[in-house]
Amino acid sequence: MFRYLGKWALESEELKFRKHVGKNHLYVFPLQSRRYDSRTTIFSPEGRLYQVEYAMEAIGHAGTCLGILANDGVLLAAERRNIHKLLDEVFFSEKIYKLNEYLLQYQEPIPCEQLVTALCDIKQAYTQFGGKRPFGVSLLYIGWDKHYGFQLYQSDPSGNYGGWKATCIGNNSAAAVSMLKQDYKEGEMTLKSALALAIKVLNKTMDVSKLSAEKVEIATLTRENGKTVIRVLKQKEVEQLIKKHEEEEAKAEREKKEKEQKEKEK
Repeated sequence: MFRYLGKWALESEELKFRKHVGKNHLYVFPLQSRRYDSRTTIFSPEGRLYQVEYAMEAIGHAGTCLGILANDGVLLAAERRNIHKLLDEVFFSEKIYKLNEYLLQYQEPIPCEQLVTALCDIKQAYTQFGGKRPFGVSLLYIGWDKHYGFQLYQSDPSGNYGGWKATCIGNNSAAAVSMLKQDYKEGEMTLKSALALAIKVLNKTMDVSKLSAEKVEIATLTRENGKTVIRVLKQKEVEQLIKKHEEEEAKAEREKKEKEQKEKEK
């Protein structure tokens, strides 16, 4: 009698296995070729942590989210995938408690980078203890403080973070970052132009035939009368931004055709 235990594993292009012969049975124990996937804290011979890399890879399948830093503010624009009418959008965030705790103790808002560091310390801790799975989450943070003004940060599942002028995470992020590099004008970017750029990038990178306000969520952070104001744009405002972008695209297309026609006539 022959019993097969588990799946075959190919290693070095050869099928390697152990055999243990009993009295009436033959047991086959396949060797695992990817022994370094099983635990978060085990480095591969190449110095890689596969579980952390898998968590970072999962971000590429999430909805698109981009952030743009402007002279007079900063914004976040994200793809909304779950648009069910019965969905309750009210949620609870643990960050609110931490902000209040800091304000109560120090009588001033927490500096942006200090908050990012605190959250990244938690994310990094889940990559160094066995039995815990890394957070498959990359975050974009926007804020303002008296030290550095408007700020935009990005962090990945490993706990690594960095400051950005414009960045994107999620689906088709590479194409979005390429567009941001091309169209972002340092020192000249206003919040109005940043909103237009965000719509342009989302329109080109989101996997939809036509961009609609239902599938986009935009939040802005500005300073008014010495206070930080965070505002989520209403659906009508997003519709106006999309409509304006479509009109500009149509105008550019007409001008392009007219130019081509004039060249042919010559």
